[in-house]
Amino acid sequence: MITIDGLKTGDKIPSERELSERLNFGRSSVREALRALELLGLIETRRGEGTFIRDFRGHQLVQLLSTFILQDEKAKRDVFETKNYIEMDCLRLALQRVTNQHIDTLKEWVIKANSFTDDEFFHRIIEISDNHLFLRMWLILKEYYYSLDDNHVNYKRENYLGLLVALGEKDIGKTLTAYGKLRNLSDFNDKY
Repeated sequence: MITIDGLKTGDKIPSERELSERLNFGRSSVREALRALELLGLIETRRGEGTFIRDFRGHQLVQLLSTFILQDEKAKRDVFETKNYIEMDCLRLALQRVTNQHIDTLKEWVIKANSFTDDEFFHRIIEISDNHLFLRMWLILKEYYYSLDDNHVNYKRENYLGLLVALGEKDIGKTLTAYGKLRNLSDFNDKY
């Protein structure tokens, strides 16, 4: 509804009555939902004025939700595994769309950058894959992944370069093997 109505940060949202009618829910359900959104800091109610959308770009929503979602070890493994699958699918798409210029630019960046993050590298790969849905899912999973305690892994620069070489050769087998090496997935060939 926010998208359809073109609402932005600071805009007033419809009243409980209007939301109830538009969403076809009882007013008590709408009231509870609004209370929950307000507790999360996504909206704010001003007495006598109404309810307004807050700027939540810097909001720690993922960290808050992860305390509920990531309560068991299986859920944590699922986040890591799903993030890996999305990255591999983006590599598959990038194989179809990558140019020599992309590869040369990325290689130069990896070699010359004093430091770069794994996220920066894969964000560039996902941009080459040109799939906005994968990008959105990856961004969310990445945030969940970083909300876990045991995720501080340092990857080797030469493994990124190896992945770029394989990507430049447009060889799916070599590319996925290089990805498995980068991620240090010992059972990679059996699993993926």
